[in-house]
Amino acid sequence: MPKILLTELRIKSLLLPPSGTETYWDTSTRGLGIRVSQGGAKTFIALIDSGRRQAIGRYPILSLKDARTECLRILAEKTLGHIRPMHTAFDDAKTQFLQACEERNRPRTVKDYRRHLDKHFPFGRTSVGDIKPQDIIKRLAKLRSAPSERHHAFTTARAFFAWCEKQHFIATSPMAKLEVPPANPPRERVLTDPELSAILSICIPGKETFHHIVALLFLTGQRKGEIAHLQWDWIDQEERLIHLPSSLTKNKRAHTFPYGELAAQVFARIPKIDSPYVFPAMREQRRGKPATVFNGFGKPKERLDRQAARLCPIEPWTLHDARRTLSSGMASMFISQTTVEKLLNHVSGGTLSPIAQVYNRYTYIKEMRAAVHAWEKHVEALASKH
Repeated sequence: MPKILLTELRIKSLLLPPSGTETYWDTSTRGLGIRVSQGGAKTFIALIDSGRRQAIGRYPILSLKDARTECLRILAEKTLGHIRPMHTAFDDAKTQFLQACEERNRPRTVKDYRRHLDKHFPFGRTSVGDIKPQDIIKRLAKLRSAPSERHHAFTTARAFFAWCEKQHFIATSPMAKLEVPPANPPRERVLTDPELSAILSICIPGKETFHHIVALLFLTGQRKGEIAHLQWDWIDQEERLIHLPSSLTKNKRAHTFPYGELAAQVFARIPKIDSPYVFPAMREQRRGKPATVFNGFGKPKERLDRQAARLCPIEPWTLHDARRTLSSGMASMFISQTTVEKLLNHVSGGTLSPIAQVYNRYTYIKEMRAAVHAWEKHVEALASKH
């Protein structure tokens, strides 16, 4: 690339390249150059590092004198360790971020990250370094009517920009000083005995996949995703134990828990087909991707609510409320909190101190089995009323 002494007169007389651009470097100010395009545009640039250039401004809007001053300032920033980040498009950074997440996060987490970034932060080819806090606030403002979605979108974006900062795509995250929007207040819904009776009188003897899942949620107290992803190899039907791997559980801890007679009856009603999953997907493809397990909860839930409402009034409830209902019901039976927490696979470990959680490796299988037996007796009595 040619080196010349840049002067106002020399810049005006520079020949236009027949195609593309041509860059001329100043012999007076180190790192200063001017890029001339085929169309006649002349842009001052600063060479920050090998192959790394930064546009300063268009000539003659920016004078040669001012360009020299700005170039020296940029190089001084480099010397002090304050180099401006390279241009990295939001979409390119997002792709790299999701690839990194696939190596350390669960597929569901990566899926949620991708959905939130695609849906709520469509910055496209905008450089991540040009995204300001006001841009994030503007996007989140559109979710005021959905506080839970806004909270999750915020935490996703915060994780993304923190990762960009660690990759030196940006100097500082635009979310560093933003306040976390509140999520929905914790749910307190516990189904009443009449509601529980109506639902389980349908689900325990039910033949639909959704009935089986709901029955097991109320009988075991496990999470929806854990029950939906059950595999036959994880179920010890002789000892009536279920072993959940750490890759599935929310706290990434392997979890073994017992189940009782009613749950065994539910498993016996589930047809076994050529699939490792207890509840395989009803079709092989879903939205163009291979399907694995049952995932159509919406319409069956509405249908179950209508059926149960014929037996008794049912207030709005979610599948996760089954977990809270079991926990509250066992507490009313004076079952120890430690046993309930162990059954639910909570990190807190009930009354165990943090130190005790580290050193106490007792499985509590005997206590959990007694708790499950007592709970099933209560549930069976309720279900028999309909």
